[in-house]
Amino acid sequence: MSASVSRRAVLGAGLAAVPVLSSGVPGNLDTGAYIAFSRTAGAFPLVGAPVVVDPDDHPGVVRVAEDLRADIERVTGVRPGSAVARTAVLVGTIGRSALIDGLVAAGKLDVSGVRGKWETSLQTVVERPMPGLERAFVVAGSDPRGTIFGAYDVSYGIGVSPWHWWDDVPPVHRDEVWVRPGRYSQGTPVVKYRGFFVNDENPALGTWAPAYFGPGKAAGYPGGFTADFYGRVFEVLLRLKGNYLWPAVWGRAFAEDDPENHRRASDFGVVMGTSHEAPMMRGIEEWNRHAVAAVRDSSGAIVTPGHDPYGGTGEWSYRLNSPAIRAYWRAGVQRMVDQGFEGVVTLGMRGNGDTSLPDGDGVELMREIIAAQRQIIEEVTGRPAAETPQVWTLYKEVQRYWERGLRAPEDVTVVLTDDNWGNVRKHPDPAEPGRVGGYGLYYHFDYVGAGRNYKWVDTANLRNVWEQLHAAHAYGNRGLWVANVGDLKGNELPTEFFLNYAWNPEDWDLGRLGEWERRYARQNFGVSSVEARAISEVLAEYGQLQACRKPELLNRRITLVDGQVVYDDQRTPFAFGHRELERVTEEWRELARRAERIERRLPGGGVRDAWFELVGYEVLATANLYALRWAEFTNLLYAAQGRAATNDLADAAEAALARDFALAERFNSAVAGGKWAGFQTQPHIDYGDVERYGPNAGWQQPERDNVALADVLFPAVRRIGVGEGQGEGAELGVAVDGASELGAWWPGGAAGVAAVLPAFSPYQTRPQQFVEVFNRGRTAFEYRVETSVPWLVVERSRGRVERQVRVEVGVNWARVPGGSSTRGELTVHGAGESVTVECVAESPSVRRLRGFVEAGGYVAIDGEHYDRAVGGWRRIEGIGRTGAGMTPWPVTLPRQTPGGAGSPRLEYEVSLLAAGEVTVWAYLSPRNPALPTGGLRYGVSLDDGPIATVDINAGADDGLLNAVWARNTSDNVNATATKHSVTKAGVHRLRFWMVDPTVVLQRLVIDTGGLPALYLGPLESRRV
Repeated sequence: MSASVSRRAVLGAGLAAVPVLSSGVPGNLDTGAYIAFSRTAGAFPLVGAPVVVDPDDHPGVVRVAEDLRADIERVTGVRPGSAVARTAVLVGTIGRSALIDGLVAAGKLDVSGVRGKWETSLQTVVERPMPGLERAFVVAGSDPRGTIFGAYDVSYGIGVSPWHWWDDVPPVHRDEVWVRPGRYSQGTPVVKYRGFFVNDENPALGTWAPAYFGPGKAAGYPGGFTADFYGRVFEVLLRLKGNYLWPAVWGRAFAEDDPENHRRASDFGVVMGTSHEAPMMRGIEEWNRHAVAAVRDSSGAIVTPGHDPYGGTGEWSYRLNSPAIRAYWRAGVQRMVDQGFEGVVTLGMRGNGDTSLPDGDGVELMREIIAAQRQIIEEVTGRPAAETPQVWTLYKEVQRYWERGLRAPEDVTVVLTDDNWGNVRKHPDPAEPGRVGGYGLYYHFDYVGAGRNYKWVDTANLRNVWEQLHAAHAYGNRGLWVANVGDLKGNELPTEFFLNYAWNPEDWDLGRLGEWERRYARQNFGVSSVEARAISEVLAEYGQLQACRKPELLNRRITLVDGQVVYDDQRTPFAFGHRELERVTEEWRELARRAERIERRLPGGGVRDAWFELVGYEVLATANLYALRWAEFTNLLYAAQGRAATNDLADAAEAALARDFALAERFNSAVAGGKWAGFQTQPHIDYGDVERYGPNAGWQQPERDNVALADVLFPAVRRIGVGEGQGEGAELGVAVDGASELGAWWPGGAAGVAAVLPAFSPYQTRPQQFVEVFNRGRTAFEYRVETSVPWLVVERSRGRVERQVRVEVGVNWARVPGGSSTRGELTVHGAGESVTVECVAESPSVRRLRGFVEAGGYVAIDGEHYDRAVGGWRRIEGIGRTGAGMTPWPVTLPRQTPGGAGSPRLEYEVSLLAAGEVTVWAYLSPRNPALPTGGLRYGVSLDDGPIATVDINAGADDGLLNAVWARNTSDNVNATATKHSVTKAGVHRLRFWMVDPTVVLQRLVIDTGGLPALYLGPLESRRV
């Protein structure tokens, strides 16, 4: 039987005469793996079996059968035919395929549990399905997309990655592929519409796509975003079991850039939508391309609006120009009806260019707009509006309409959003009646806007994504989920997880995230379970390190001055104190070394290309960027101190910049034979140069071409004339730990200020204190360090200084005399100069110490290290900037009044060394008040003292687009403080009280008077 036989011929194949045999117990569907690579009892041999499909089935089903043939060939080297032999793979849709319906009618195929479901498939082996056919492996879908997802599930099972084209992933070769007997299904998706938004597509996609796919069929419009391009997008979307797409918008018009685009979506079976700023199936670019100036009378009213059905006339203002705008919207819905593509219509209206509505935010105006749109839908479709899927997305300022009481009609899906930085702004209110249309979620893995664009590499922390998606699902958000994935390529891991989770959240509980990462590694790199674990650990640590701060934000610290964001051009967010910048940079370097070791163990060729595209580039390039920033900002510090090593650090920074360019060039030119030429073009280094790029440079990406390496760095590195004014001789300089960030040095750089090392404590956990002996001249010199007391321990107490030497200083506590504070000195001699550094050893006078012990004027506690938990709490590994987080559990708990024996809380024992007032800082994930409780609160108490309650978003307006929000999301932490009184030295109990769910506690830090100014906060205190 050829693949092109007619439906009538299939129905006439004598199926009705075959005896009725059931293939399994009705409804008994297995969700386990059904593909094997060695023969098992009763298994069906996939190699050599033709793939047969009814040509009258949905075009997407006919097409996916061809993909399945190609995938089997990719894995086995044997291409299946399309004509029935003794065995066959039968692919089809219940109710649309004569092949499948004939088997059902003959009693050969039991589709109970599948028929009538949404996007559900059945995979099963059928014995003697028809005369001449001994066995068949059947992939049957409840609807066309169910069939498509079922076929792609087979592809996934045999080892074809969803990213096989987008990331050049070669499958592992298999000589044998078998299908186990039984009835298998992946179930019905929990979230009805699941997809992504290709957005912020310049410069990467906007550079690569026109070169790769050409101008398309619509002359005069930007090329690249053609039906062939979108065909590749549709394919990966469907392979990931997504069904819904928002197409590119910036300078792009899906319907016009290639007139075949909508037809191609229909042929693939993809549901089309438009973004939150593009109502009624029309992107704003269509309006802009065809806009015609309005003619007004003396009062300013438009008197000759005219109408171009494919574009706009006059202003994008409903108040001033509603006839033209309604006509424009009508044409969008009419096009959907005429072309017959499946769509979800966006309602509402925003300003032109992803801004707020120029007509103001009056509720009555928005109610009028939505009513007009619904009327257009009914008039054009000839059916009640409720029969056309619609969404209203509460993005940015649109959420205010909801807060003021405006509700869309019940059949409309209300799409709630995150704050563009992965923190959901609103969950469905359990107190409100359910909606027929339900709720949706718009989530970001890529963003253009304040506090800064992030578009370069994947910065999603999978644990954070899981926690937010879990909360959305738990509160009943299951109608439509869409993720902003930017250029798509570069955000593969979070995109795949987002769609996997939307299919069935219960499949991927928190405890299975490591398993998900191992599966991702095996699928894309064909590695063993041992190697998959190593890769999964790299992926998890990468997400954890990216949670510290996004790469685009590494060059400027964000502070608040009078409530406004201020960017400090000359300071990295990470501090020199406690070696913070140095430590984080080394963590990235070590991760890069691990990634490089893994790459060397991979087979050559395509696997290494896939590795570089999916993991290697983002790890190596981010690690290199940290090395660049370390060198850049250390150079600026050294220049202020006149160090001889200053220019070496300028060289190191520029070498790192050259490596950044080289890694991008490898991506663009060497990977996959140059397939991705021009793709790795996203600027990510010199944000903030207002003089060069204008007033938006604080947040907007710099627009730069190929320029001299040194010109790209912002702030620019400095070079100094070493030894100028000193002849050719040597000159001693000494810097001490704790004062480095201020640029202080001795003997000449800190007049009137003594050189003092931070106090030593037997309970300190900070990195070892040090002094740096450096040369400010051109000639090397000998140095020596003398101590005034026997308890001071100095490593490298003498030697030779070419550029500089770091001398670590410690304490032999067995030789420290009694007393709570003992002083000593060390003196550095060299180049004819001497510098004396004061040292203090603080031995606690408190005899009984327990829990986390104060040292250096603070106590730092990671939230997961509690002594006692009361009520439900869950530890989320890796969600914080430096470790795990603790959150009340389940996430749907009601608000609590803190206090009382059973009140949910975490308790921590601490030892404080003196009475007095202390400040307790709580470092929380930067969540929004997503529940209708009027804030997001927690409580803190010390011992039996009063509970101080904090609303972490107080004073932040609606939690979006304000200075506090910009700082918190940029820092990826919300740090708030409470004051408490300590009545005596000794052991105390610190309590963190639940008030609202969805709070995620990362750390608690008690400032007793010496808390250092660090970005991440000090290392966790010693616990005894």
